[in-house]
Amino acid sequence: MHEPRPHHRETVLPASSPWTVRTRKLLGWGIVLAGASLPVAQLLRQVLADPVLAGALQGGSVAALATALGTLPVLLSQRLSDRVQDTLFGFGAGVMLAACAFSLIIPGLAAAQAKGAGPWTSGTMVGAAILLGGLALLALERWLPHEHFIKGKEGPEARKLKRTWLFVFAIALHNLPEGLAIGVAFAGTDPMRAAALATGIAIQDVPEGLVVATALLAAGYRRSLSVGLGMASGLVEPVGAVLGAAVIGYSGLLLPWGLGFAAGAMLFVISHEIIPESHRKGHEAWATGGLMLGFVLMMLLDTALG
Repeated sequence: MHEPRPHHRETVLPASSPWTVRTRKLLGWGIVLAGASLPVAQLLRQVLADPVLAGALQGGSVAALATALGTLPVLLSQRLSDRVQDTLFGFGAGVMLAACAFSLIIPGLAAAQAKGAGPWTSGTMVGAAILLGGLALLALERWLPHEHFIKGKEGPEARKLKRTWLFVFAIALHNLPEGLAIGVAFAGTDPMRAAALATGIAIQDVPEGLVVATALLAAGYRRSLSVGLGMASGLVEPVGAVLGAAVIGYSGLLLPWGLGFAAGAMLFVISHEIIPESHRKGHEAWATGGLMLGFVLMMLLDTALG
């Protein structure tokens, strides 16, 4: 008689529960963040040890906080009318225009003359730096895929990226010049003038954060994501501020060029993005009134504090 063969059962591995998968992902991200935090912490200690870099970081952080505060009404389900949005766009453009003139270009001319340059030489130097700043932003806009609230997608391979990232890149392009301007001012001008510039940019960042979050919400994003991206958009400014201060602190000869470059980058954003946005819905008079009010406010801040 044949003995019965033992019955072999297939071993079935239990499927991973969603909680297990999520825990593994969170653990992986935690390890990555922990590893990245070490060099960031070391870099932060070096920045805080330098008074100029620490001041630039503080000024950029205040501007980032102002941007985050501006997004809060969107979290509370508040919506601005188009007229109010256009007025706020104009106000921001006015603040940035005055900052370019009184906090960047005029100090840049004075810095060039203090180093022995004549009126024509200093004007040519700062003027060339302004053009370089505008060209740099133009090149970044051509090379970096992004999406404007007005004109839609631009840049190479834009259609291959998620729309969220296109908006993030566009906001970064918008805020980077502001951060650079704050850093250059702390590295190359007196602390009161630099504080005036940082204060003016922070003031215009409040409505800017609100407008960015509102525009993202209108573009179809969830309210939480719109507010989150609006808050995160300001983080470019402290990074740009520290970068600008570090470059100018490397050599005093770069100061006139750095001030002019930051002014040119800001002028490009004003003309290319902010003013067209403020005029596209038929509220030109309100936008122009906001621009003039912002210009005067920044001028008073600069002359009073500087």
